[in-house]
Amino acid sequence: GPRAAGAAVRAFLRRRAGVRPERGQQTAAAVVDWFPYATTGGVPNAYLHAGHLFVAGTPCRVSTILGSCVSVALFDPVAQVGGLNHFLLPQGPENTAPSARFGTIAVPWLIDALVAAGAQRRALQAKVFGGACVLRAFRTTAGNLGTKNVQVAKAILQAEGIPIVAEDVDGERGRKLIFQTHDGAAWVRSL
Repeated sequence: GPRAAGAAVRAFLRRRAGVRPERGQQTAAAVVDWFPYATTGGVPNAYLHAGHLFVAGTPCRVSTILGSCVSVALFDPVAQVGGLNHFLLPQGPENTAPSARFGTIAVPWLIDALVAAGAQRRALQAKVFGGACVLRAFRTTAGNLGTKNVQVAKAILQAEGIPIVAEDVDGERGRKLIFQTHDGAAWVRSL
């Protein structure tokens, strides 16, 4: 089930990293979490918090709330493995411990976690969500935080050769996202 898949992903990422995190330091293994809260039609639901990622090799619906943050949803339609991240900033300051709060870390960690859970890298498809400019004061500013988050996500996916098959980005309103890990279906509602 999802908990076993999560444990396998965490073990793989610990081995791949080859280092033990210091106290308070985040690793990909530490942010692949399972937050079950109900089932709908026999499919478990999970809520994804900002700065985390979620991967499942069994059917699951993952929801999150986005403003200027971005979520990249990845899925392998053949292996029926999918996952979602939720990052807040395009990148962290220099000399900052790696964290899924940053797009430059969260997107590669999500790719690695999906491959560890059984997805084939060449079969991965992406959907990108979020990146709104929700603060009125910044709406006239070119290159607002939401736009930068979207740009980072798209650049990494392009560099990794992962096609973006759908997106709902930018704008002035937040979004509620629900993503199904097993088939890549996604629903977005403006807030």
